[in-house]
Amino acid sequence: MEGWECSSGRRRGVSAVSVAPVEIERTESESAPFAVPDPDIPWVTIVHNDPVNLMSYVVYVFQAYFGYPKEKARQLMLDVHHKGRATVSSGTREEMERDVQAMHGYGLWATLQHDK
Repeated sequence: MEGWECSSGRRRGVSAVSVAPVEIERTESESAPFAVPDPDIPWVTIVHNDPVNLMSYVVYVFQAYFGYPKEKARQLMLDVHHKGRATVSSGTREEMERDVQAMHGYGLWATLQHDK
């Protein structure tokens, strides 16, 4: 960074400022860089409603991928359609990430989250 010269020929406009760090008090919950999720709480895959896929196709995906009987797949599809979303599977985070990726592969909108 270039400074400018004053009439005496000395450079001005560039300064180095040193600031001492400020101590901040933190509560115990704030001191961790991130919250560690409870390993006993399972993760879930949620399929969301979209204006693109036919209801019959969503039933087919639930049957083909999850192996649900037709009536259970139909009920989940109706939840997606009427409620805007349905929880379609539950398990470890890795399993739910795999299920979400599979739903995306079928063209469905899906997310995962910790079960509540």
